Amino acid sequence: MLDAAAEVFVTAGVDAPIRQIAARAGVGMATIYRHFPTRADLVTAVYRHQIEACAQAGPSLLADADSPFDALRQWIDLFVDFLVTKHGLADALQSDSDRFAALHAYFLDRLLPVCAQLLDAAVESGDIRSGTRPYELMRGIGNLCVGRDNDPRYDPRRLIALLLRGLQAS
Repeated sequence: MLDAAAEVFVTAGVDAPIRQIAARAGVGMATIYRHFPTRADLVTAVYRHQIEACAQAGPSLLADADSPFDALRQWIDLFVDFLVTKHGLADALQSDSDRFAALHAYFLDRLLPVCAQLLDAAVESGDIRSGTRPYELMRGIGNLCVGRDNDPRYDPRRLIALLLRGLQAS
């Protein structure tokens, strides 16, 4: 259900009809409401699910990629996908700012260490220069993703690739 909701959120936003999410998941609307009594509950669950997937991918990518830099690049691709899914979360949770603050703290607690691990490995291997902080990189990537909705010609991935080339050791 969470993957189906995330897919619907990407195309239709977090205010998409529950019936659309249920259809994508292959379940009835009552099943969605039984697990997630409010839209905020559903959006929060999707957000947490996406954070966990991104956090768990980091170590696996580092172990399996050809280089630490390749692992970092692949993780950033997942992070960008996550940011696209998360679009509209703040509006959906506007009435519950404590819940949003807790989710943001959870986001930082889970993803900053993973980003740090990937950056450290890439520095240690000589793939990138030292000095990049995980928060700065994640924030920069997030900022590059912001303009995507207003301009169909805007491709944040091209700018992120440019950013990553700038991190590489010469």
